[in-house]
Order: sequence, then structure tokens, then C-alpha cells
Amino acid sequence: MGAERRKGERVTFERGYSAHMMGIDGTWRRDCTMEDVSEHGAKLTVEGSIEGLHLKEFFLLLSSTGLAYRRCELAWVNGDQIGVNFLNLNDKKKKAARRNGVTADA
Repeated sequence: MGAERRKGERVTFERGYSAHMMGIDGTWRRDCTMEDVSEHGAKLTVEGSIEGLHLKEFFLLLSSTGLAYRRCELAWVNGDQIGVNFLNLNDKKKKAARRNGVTADA
């Protein structure tokens, strides 16, 4: 394996934590198991194929009611496992501001 790229402390689940992935537009959903998690991201084992799914941005549903969730972007794929980075609303605003030539302090 390559060099460790993770930021921050990770919590590893002995048996994994059942969760669901869902497209931002709600057109797809997959069961998954969260293998580990940090403040910035997680490693998931996905049930079923991820081929053809729009994984640039999606939701990771952490509760059966969908009230606990994180907005994610795909970081890497290795077989049935994927790495995700958690997105914050503030991150999206900063990226949009940089694209438009506005500084974050403006």
C-alpha cells in the first residue's frame, strides 16, 4: 500500500456500522458498511455494484430514518471498498468563491 494520506484520528469498527449511500437526487441507494470513520471521511464496503452510479457527490445515511447523514465525495475505490471525504456547506461556498475570484475573507 502507499503512504498514509489520512488526516486526523480514525475510529475502526470491529464489525462495521450498517449505513446506506444515496444519490444527491435520490435516484439510487446502496447498503454499505462503514469500516472506519474520522472527522474528515470514512472507509465503506459497498453491497452491490457501484458501476454507473454518480459518486462525485452523494449522501451517507447513518440512521434508518435518514435524519443523521453526511454529504460525501468519492476519494478512492478499491474493489468493493471506497473512501469518502465528508463535505461541509462552508467548503462548497469557499470553492465557489475561489472559482469566481472572490477571497474567503471578502
